[in-house]
Amino acid sequence: MKDILSLDLDELRREIISFGEKDYRANQIFKWVYAKRVLDFSEMTDLPMNLRNKLGSLFRFTTMKEVERQISIDGTEKFLLKLEDDNHIETVVLKHPRHVTFCISSQVGCALNCSFCATGASGFTRDLSASEIVSQVILMENSIGRPVDNIVFMGMGEPFLNEANVYKAIKILHDPVGRNLGIRHFTISTAGIPEGIKRLADSGMDVRLSVSLHSASEETRSSLMPINKKYPLDSLRKVLDYYQQKTGNRITFEYALIKGVNDSKEDLTKLGEFLTGIKSFVNIIPVNPVKPVFDRPSDREIAVFSESLKKAGFECAVRHEKGTDIEAACGQLRQKRRE
Repeated sequence: MKDILSLDLDELRREIISFGEKDYRANQIFKWVYAKRVLDFSEMTDLPMNLRNKLGSLFRFTTMKEVERQISIDGTEKFLLKLEDDNHIETVVLKHPRHVTFCISSQVGCALNCSFCATGASGFTRDLSASEIVSQVILMENSIGRPVDNIVFMGMGEPFLNEANVYKAIKILHDPVGRNLGIRHFTISTAGIPEGIKRLADSGMDVRLSVSLHSASEETRSSLMPINKKYPLDSLRKVLDYYQQKTGNRITFEYALIKGVNDSKEDLTKLGEFLTGIKSFVNIIPVNPVKPVFDRPSDREIAVFSESLKKAGFECAVRHEKGTDIEAACGQLRQKRRE
């Protein structure tokens, strides 16, 4: 049986036409699934009963089980989800006064092994399918009882290493017939894969781009992020220039501030040199508690770093992390079995 959540609207239309139905039936099904979040053909009441029965015999829905749902003191929610093959992923709901953001996973684990990130320490298992990515959104929308406003591929995994499935999931969720989430409400967060950034620039897909930088020193970044040894800062900078020339979009940079590692005046100077000429915004993220243990700078040191960057002419803000108490903040997601 085909997984219906793996089909975009054009593919679903072709399937519906192939067994003698009118193509508008695909629109009806798409609305039920993505606008109303109904994953049972028998409940799609504007479809003829014989069609509902036929659909049930031809298609299936990806299923994932909510193993655990934790709620932070700040309202952040973290979901541990069990996939059909018994692998586990974690996803996060960030609640703000006027909007809700989902941090969605694109892989089971991560192969990049950044030293401050718990996800990489758990290792890489496999890519998620487009239907598994989409299913996370439907499940969490149903769980919180409202639609999401923004989706960030900043959960488990490197999105550009599972590019085809990430893009297909975006296409499905963006389609105006169904979920109709605006394209600028999607963000791809990457550790810096030049080929992926270039393909995004060339795609015409106007999603937002966020780059995990964490240091503008070659040696320091390589120690924090092994991917820098393969794609050093010079190659990253060149492709970011290409991306910006092609799209004109501002790039967000994530900078996990770590005491004694990347918070010195020299680090600040190198960061400014790297950012010069790029339309950018820097999220300064006081490092979250993961293993191996890195220390956060003091509140004063964080403020000095932030203000110094602003005085140098760069837009930035200190991100007040949500969900740290339930290990739902940046770098804290991992595959934990709690059954």
